[in-house]
Amino acid sequence: MKKVLFVFALMSAMVSCKKETTTPNKNGNNSVDTTTQTVNVPLISALDCSGAVITGTLKKGEAANSVSVKINYSGGNGKAYLAQSITSTSVSGLLAKLTAGTLVNGNGSVTYEISGTPASVGTANFEIALGGKTCSIHLNVGDVPQIIGKPGPNITDVEGNTYKTVYIGTQHWMAENLKVSKYSDGTTIPNITDNTQWNNLTTGAWAYYNNDAGNNAKYGTLYNWYAVSPTTNGNKNVCPTGWHVPTDAEWTVLTDYLGGKAVAGGKMKEVDTTSWNSPNTDATNTSLFTGLPGGYRGYYGDYNAIGYHGNWWSSTEYGCCSAWYCNLNSVYGFARSGDNRKEGGLSVRCLKD
Repeated sequence: MKKVLFVFALMSAMVSCKKETTTPNKNGNNSVDTTTQTVNVPLISALDCSGAVITGTLKKGEAANSVSVKINYSGGNGKAYLAQSITSTSVSGLLAKLTAGTLVNGNGSVTYEISGTPASVGTANFEIALGGKTCSIHLNVGDVPQIIGKPGPNITDVEGNTYKTVYIGTQHWMAENLKVSKYSDGTTIPNITDNTQWNNLTTGAWAYYNNDAGNNAKYGTLYNWYAVSPTTNGNKNVCPTGWHVPTDAEWTVLTDYLGGKAVAGGKMKEVDTTSWNSPNTDATNTSLFTGLPGGYRGYYGDYNAIGYHGNWWSSTEYGCCSAWYCNLNSVYGFARSGDNRKEGGLSVRCLKD
């Protein structure tokens, strides 16, 4: 009987010991709690895709280069998050990549680097999930302007200056402004710096803008119309042999081919705001004409509008005292024909015979 009582007491002690090793779970039962612990899970309270900062641009068929999206968040808990690679939808071919890192405690940001080549024009969408929150970012994919011009061989003038050329439609143009100080037969064209003397000329002359030779390398030389027209320069040619100063009608052939004067200017202007002053509206240079704003010299000898206007002579007269020219400017995307006093100094582009 004592032995039975001993065994019963021992079993009671074992049961009592087992109860001491269990804890009540979330339901209040005395069983082992298997609830997932979230101590090391990265969490945030808000993810701001609508305020994302997008750096760089995307073009159809061009590999993304230095394109990124910075997204701010709030309520970070300071835990580590894993790397991500998110495929774009709507426009395929892109990935948004996030390098593994650690959330800050409170407000912070993450940056997704965009890679790949977009397959079409449109909006590339990325579904972002981070720290228990989700949102969407939307990146615009633009079209690549179709190049209209085709580079031609370089040519050289009588002084050894070399110029790029371009085929545009049926025409073959110089793609740089003329810089020469001699006619093609080697005859010197006078360089006139004095304003009064310049104003009184009825013969050919040239000048650098502001009489500064440093402007010649980029913008070329300014010529009065008397140097341009064979009827006033002794039947000489200011252009390289085999080339000529275009007529007003030949300028119109160019602008018509580019869609008309209303849109041709943007297709003719170099794309930047270094040579052109801002905003250089609609500039694409898809013609490869690479028009530059060399300004002009007025018939009184004053210099104006470098960076704002590009002006090129035609060989076509407009009455007794002026001649037609082509104008591009930094504020508008159109090309314009106008007339200018023959004493004025404008740039020259030559056209293949």
